[in-house]
Amino acid sequence: MILAVALFMEQMDSTVIATSLPAIAADIGTDPIALKLALTAYFVALAIFIPISGWMADRFGAKNIFRIAIFVFMLGSLACSFASSLESFVLSRFFQGIGSSMMTPVGRLLLVRATPRNELVAALAWLTVPALLGPLSGPLIGGFLTTYLSWHWIFWINIPIGIAGIILSSIYLKVPEIRSPRPIDLPGFFLAGVAFAGCVFGLSVVSLPALPLAYGYMTLGTGVLSGILYLLHARRTAFPLLDPALLRHRLFRSAITGGSIFRIGVGAMPFLLPLMLQLGFGLNPFQSGAITFVAAIGAIMSKFMAERIYARFGFPRVLGTAAVVGGLLIGAQGLFTATTPVPIMMAVLLVGGVLRSVFFTGSNAIAYADVDDEEAAQGTAIVAVAQQLSIAFGVAVAGAILEISTHTHGGGLTLWDFRIAFFTVGGLSALAGLVYFALPANAGSNVSGHRAIEHQEERA
Repeated sequence: MILAVALFMEQMDSTVIATSLPAIAADIGTDPIALKLALTAYFVALAIFIPISGWMADRFGAKNIFRIAIFVFMLGSLACSFASSLESFVLSRFFQGIGSSMMTPVGRLLLVRATPRNELVAALAWLTVPALLGPLSGPLIGGFLTTYLSWHWIFWINIPIGIAGIILSSIYLKVPEIRSPRPIDLPGFFLAGVAFAGCVFGLSVVSLPALPLAYGYMTLGTGVLSGILYLLHARRTAFPLLDPALLRHRLFRSAITGGSIFRIGVGAMPFLLPLMLQLGFGLNPFQSGAITFVAAIGAIMSKFMAERIYARFGFPRVLGTAAVVGGLLIGAQGLFTATTPVPIMMAVLLVGGVLRSVFFTGSNAIAYADVDDEEAAQGTAIVAVAQQLSIAFGVAVAGAILEISTHTHGGGLTLWDFRIAFFTVGGLSALAGLVYFALPANAGSNVSGHRAIEHQEERA
């Protein structure tokens, strides 16, 4: 739960300022569209520094880096709250993103190293709750604080949480430190940083235009080219920053592939749904946040069933079913209209929240089923990078669909535009099920306990 608090701050802050942009822009004297550069700067910092998080943890100790990351995140939050211009706010968000880039993968690494493999599903279930609760509660919390207090509070609220995280982690985190640092791969760090930052920045500009679209396509192309160069470099160096060789593990590879496909719809949803509720249905930010928040309740409910479900049915069947049905429920949100009863909308979001949480708990756990502790630092960094890229891609896909659809009929956003976007990203997410259905029925049983349950039933 201590690790989950840090993850909650990171996930919430990535979305919390979305509903507060107009108020922040008015206060620091800039345009809300231009201020979206702050969102992009945050994600770019994540993309640059997540790849080096595994090496930092091995070199200086995962627990030390985790506490330093929380402290840097707090300093970035304070800097954001005192920013008085567009430039200072964007730089502050970038600095905050540096701390965030270390919190998530290093926190997951600490969890993996401190937890026996057969207890990993239960532990990750606790960690998954804030990972889903953060993006969904961000608009609600941001809208409430901005409406009834001040936008500064969306950053000040991180200070007591961060202090508690540092103190509690110092007292209670008893994690065996594995310090076997590989030599630092500086060329790889440069190429990976350009690749991931270029992709995230390009996708962000394409989906949330704060700059001319040409800049987005140019940086996206630069990111893809750098990614190709990094792969060529990684094949020739003995100790690559992010080792593609980990993809030789079938379960790790499946978790990266299936999780990335599923996150396209999950990443698009916090962008599409509040926009549809506000622009299409005429709700204010707080009202729309109150509706979407029910998905977080579903995520919490799933914590109490995830371990038993995976032990009973195994990873492939549960992950495949959760991906297909979860994707269909994301698509079903495109059927919402202004006359749809709120309880029906909340029921769809509630069940979807349960399935997404069950999916991410299992997907994160199966990734480590065939990865040993020495490779765990590399694995957590690769997983974190894949998550950021797939979420950014999901937002970009949703934004591109809305843009193309509005150009087709030549007017403003309509309900049909949102419908097309939801159907598309929901269908893409459902395709992730094919990745997991292709796995053997007992895949990852050393983590899920599925085989042990079957043997107990046979003996009975």
